[in-house]
Amino acid sequence: MKKIVIIGANDFQNRLILKAKDMGFETHVFAWEDGAVGKETADCFYPVSILEKEEILAKCRQIKPDGVCSIASDLAVLTVNYVAEALGLMCNSYAGSLFCTNKYEMRKTFDAFGIDVPKYKKVSAPLRRDELDGMEYPLIVKPTDRSGSRSVTKVFRFEDIAPAAQSAVDSSFEKACIIEEYINGDEYSCECVSYQGSHHLLAFTKKFTTGSPNYIETRHIQPSDIPAEYQENVKGLIFKALDALAIKNGASHSEFKLGEDGKVRIIEIGARMGGDCIGSDLVRLSTGYDFLRMVVDVACGNAPDFTPVCEAKRAEIRFILSEDDLKELEKIKSKSPNSIYRISGIDPISPGTVSDSSMRFGYYIITDT
Repeated sequence: MKKIVIIGANDFQNRLILKAKDMGFETHVFAWEDGAVGKETADCFYPVSILEKEEILAKCRQIKPDGVCSIASDLAVLTVNYVAEALGLMCNSYAGSLFCTNKYEMRKTFDAFGIDVPKYKKVSAPLRRDELDGMEYPLIVKPTDRSGSRSVTKVFRFEDIAPAAQSAVDSSFEKACIIEEYINGDEYSCECVSYQGSHHLLAFTKKFTTGSPNYIETRHIQPSDIPAEYQENVKGLIFKALDALAIKNGASHSEFKLGEDGKVRIIEIGARMGGDCIGSDLVRLSTGYDFLRMVVDVACGNAPDFTPVCEAKRAEIRFILSEDDLKELEKIKSKSPNSIYRISGIDPISPGTVSDSSMRFGYYIITDT
């Protein structure tokens, strides 16, 4: 039987486990045991932190998998490519992965390739006011190496930087943060799959957040509302950025902002699917493409199949951050029950406790009927 190793087992990663099993693979899954939904669905589950790449590699030498993959974790990307590269399986380089999982290194790489970026600075200790000379407020402060809106803050004056930077540094694995100029425009993402250096655009996603100060993502919609006359320009810039980051194989999720004048500014790019069910569910629903199957195929050295597997329709995921969001779900259940594609488990609502995406209480996906 074909075997595949999957790094990560939370609710979003479980979509990949189920797809691989449906494709006939024996699934070997590594993850922290706490919150590991995939523990119950995997054929073989190993309660090993996804950061323990050497331990995972040693076990994988025994498993002898056909591929190694993950879909919704920047931390898992490093381990996936480290293990797959050591086993001679298809992947992106481990060295290149370091640029995809560190916002400061990513900005430096874009700079080197002539890709327009906001002014930025890496900080790991208290800074002086003159160190930000030439940068215009508002500024965004965030950890260099975390995702999920953790410790992201928009600041409007120098006096607010110290507490924002301390929060970001505390959340960072390398204990550093990046301060950069705020980018104006509507926020989107671009979902792609690559194979042997050839990139294929699957979908654009319109993204919504709580806004300042923390920018927690509240919903995502596909297809997006990007005007047709801007789409080729966006695609060209994203493909250039993927080349700069040496993303040659597998999924990618590129977040960017689009100004009213059509100017594109890249926020960051992950060498993985978009989390929040963007890649695992919305792409399939809105395009008909089986993105999950593509990830498994590419990890195993096979070209992705672009044959649609279902009818394309508008798809949206909404997150529950408050009682009002829960009431909206109940209203949809009552008035348009057929539009509901899936509802996650929903935690009890605790007012005022959501400060990053990991603390949201649940989600639901709806489609046009």
